[in-house]
Amino acid sequence: MQLKEIKIANLHTENNVFLAPLAGYTNAVFREICYNLGAGLTFTEMVSAKGLCYGSEKTEELLCVCDGYGGIKACQIFGSEPEYMRRAAESEALAPFELIDINMGCPVPKIYKNGEGSALMNNLPLAAKIISECKKSGKAVSVKFRTGLDESRIIAVEFAKMCEDAGADMICVHGRTRDKIYSGDVNFNEIAKVKSAVKIPVIANGGVFCAKDADELIERTRADGIAIARGAMYRPWIFAEITGLENIDKKAIVRGQLKKTRELYGERFACVFMRKMIGFYMKGLPNAAKYKERLFKAQTCDEVAAILEEVNFY
Repeated sequence: MQLKEIKIANLHTENNVFLAPLAGYTNAVFREICYNLGAGLTFTEMVSAKGLCYGSEKTEELLCVCDGYGGIKACQIFGSEPEYMRRAAESEALAPFELIDINMGCPVPKIYKNGEGSALMNNLPLAAKIISECKKSGKAVSVKFRTGLDESRIIAVEFAKMCEDAGADMICVHGRTRDKIYSGDVNFNEIAKVKSAVKIPVIANGGVFCAKDADELIERTRADGIAIARGAMYRPWIFAEITGLENIDKKAIVRGQLKKTRELYGERFACVFMRKMIGFYMKGLPNAAKYKERLFKAQTCDEVAAILEEVNFY
């Protein structure tokens, strides 16, 4: 795919291959790894606007950024009340962040039943109010949403126009309906319609697990860029493959991730988190099952590190 910068209000990304927000995964260390591997923009995992307004320590932990991180700082927030969304965007906790991304696409039942995430696609006036309130923060604002709630309610074009009219500086369209969660084919045609309907940058999301998938998504949607979610979770070096970064030492990258995650988040979190991540990274490798069995029994980061040294990622 053709690499180019994306202009989001007064911000300029380094390229148009982004790391999408991933709840439970896009912590500070993982974002830094993906950025160093070529991601032009990375997002925090989704953060509760109310949690920020009430000073939730657990919520604010999600906002950690590694010292020296060189990219645009982007935070994704979620909620259904315009006032809280504006207050969160204006909060001291989000002061370091230059871009606020509003989650209007999360399909998880708990979020949906609370009127948040993709549930906002049921209420365009409320969604528009949330966007316009967040814009009062003076920050750049983007919105992530889906093609619709189900196949009988495909409203991506209408929703995209609403976002633009409400002041959004960029939109990201996940090419599936809410009921599909993360399975099924990506609706390239609907994303292409969105691209033709608005003037703000359109980022396409869904189904990218290799450089060929990225090429197809761009070619068939004509979007300005792509956002990678699960493809990065399994293979963060996908950014290097797409952007042409060569001579990647995968083991060194994972070794560094383990070390920095331990330093930043502590022994227990790092052990549990990196057992899971290394398990993802080993998908499809010879003897993966054998390594995973040992990996998930590991009780310390040192044990995880020892198993990691035995794995051949090539």
